[in-house]
Amino acid sequence: MAAPALRVVEAHARVYRRTWRGSVISTFLSPAMYLLAMGIGLGALVDRGAGSAALGIPYLTFLAPGLLVAAAMQTGAGDGSWPVMAGIKWTKTYHATLATPIRVQDLVVGHVSWVGVRVTFVSVVFVLVMAAFGAVPVGAGLLAVVPAVLTGLAFTSPVTAYAAWLERDTGLSNLFRFGIVPMFLFSGTFFPITQLPGWMQPLAYLVPLWHGVELARGISLGLPMTFSPAIHVTYLLVWIAVGTVVGIRLFRRRLEP
Repeated sequence: MAAPALRVVEAHARVYRRTWRGSVISTFLSPAMYLLAMGIGLGALVDRGAGSAALGIPYLTFLAPGLLVAAAMQTGAGDGSWPVMAGIKWTKTYHATLATPIRVQDLVVGHVSWVGVRVTFVSVVFVLVMAAFGAVPVGAGLLAVVPAVLTGLAFTSPVTAYAAWLERDTGLSNLFRFGIVPMFLFSGTFFPITQLPGWMQPLAYLVPLWHGVELARGISLGLPMTFSPAIHVTYLLVWIAVGTVVGIRLFRRRLEP
């Protein structure tokens, strides 16, 4: 990463040092609430039925890596949406940044890199909560941090580009309502996509979240994967790269005279 982009990361870190308390609930309590409600509450019902035998492992263990990756997706998409539009349209912080030697590409790469730091932190905390609930050992859970971070960035980059393209924030609300939430529900987080209707399963293959969930479960739990790990990683990297390139072009269109 170029030095100017690191300056952008440093600026975000300095701001976060003063505002981190506002994210305590989403970072620490949300994982515990999700695992308590879905993994233990719903999981007890699943395990009493045929679910545990069908999955080969307790439902809590099956669910935890999926929730980890889904949390990374939500963090990445959230940090790439309204904060980006605010920097362009409302607070104008990006305009102020570009008045320095920082260039547009440094701004975008630095922003995406900082979100990567945030997603890594959130993911590690999630793994510790998973281990506290007995879902997976810490070591196995930490293996899933890498696909979680890749998945988070695979949403950060295109959402950042989308936010730079929008003129009104209603498009962001619609993105989460009709995009992020359905992905969360139907991309293998809560159940294998083989339980979906046949026509929906190929659609799930197109969603970065499914690739991240599949990869996280494969490397942390040893479950068989539909595709090789290299295919999953490459697919996520393509989303990150394309989103970043498109984001740079759209930032230039919005911010450069």
